[in-house]
Amino acid sequence: MKTSINTVDSFLDPVDACRSIGTMGKGERILEEGTEAVLFEHMGKGCLTHFWFGGNFKGVEDTRIRYYVDGETIPSIDMGLFLGHGIGFNEQQAPWATKHIGKIGKRNGIFNNYRIPFSTCIRVTAQRAAGAEPNPQIWWIIRGLENGRVSLGGIELPPAAKLSLACLENFEAEPLEEFNLCKVDGQGALFQVTIAAQGESLTYLEACMRAYMGGEQKPLMLSSGLEDYFLGTYYFDTGKYYADIAGLTHFCKESNRFSAYRFHDEDPVLFQNGLRLTCRCGETEHGTAVEKEGYLKPARTSYSTYTWFYHW
Repeated sequence: MKTSINTVDSFLDPVDACRSIGTMGKGERILEEGTEAVLFEHMGKGCLTHFWFGGNFKGVEDTRIRYYVDGETIPSIDMGLFLGHGIGFNEQQAPWATKHIGKIGKRNGIFNNYRIPFSTCIRVTAQRAAGAEPNPQIWWIIRGLENGRVSLGGIELPPAAKLSLACLENFEAEPLEEFNLCKVDGQGALFQVTIAAQGESLTYLEACMRAYMGGEQKPLMLSSGLEDYFLGTYYFDTGKYYADIAGLTHFCKESNRFSAYRFHDEDPVLFQNGLRLTCRCGETEHGTAVEKEGYLKPARTSYSTYTWFYHW
């Protein structure tokens, strides 16, 4: 579905220059095997502001949603439907909603309000996951603004800002191994982090999140533990929660697994000369010198992580 852009005189106030754009699909059967279906296309400059997706079919959680910005052939955003909204392990809890993301239906009604800027054009596609129900019905809503601005923590981002997604899927980390969630050059800002993890025990939650700025060897410590990074405490002792800044979307003590999201719009992490964001499989007691076994003996753990960042 394609829309066009009207020329806006340069002397107009930016608010006056904005115009709402968007589209919707109602019960369409366009997810053919092995192909991408175009949900929305637009020529011009602006930002997307809202995405909603519905479809009650087997495998819906792994539907790939892709954003091709400014003529990209490889999308800067390529996400699984559920994990792209902070939900791991096919968690079906509903309804819940925050200002950024939410899940309203039992197997559908997933939404986000991510600001995705573009300078010349944007294309949004969906692709059915392998093994999903064939020829399913889907519904969608996409909206945005021509000449729309993007701000973070009260700071207006440069016109060249672009939102990208770094994915790490099913990574097996050894005890005390420190691994990258993303490594970015140039200037930018961290926007959101989602982690879904499962280990032989929950002691991997002792991990501290680290941000290395501009190639520095000493990191900016972002948490005192992994559950602390998502604003939980004592291994998520109160269970699942959903808030604007952070939430725990899945938690199972019996299988030692969790999924959670953390936003940095009101808690900006800005970088001027590159960013390397890391997690660790467990931790030493004070996050300093390496110990042979680590604090509470963390075990091998599997991680899938989504890291969203603006860069320019």
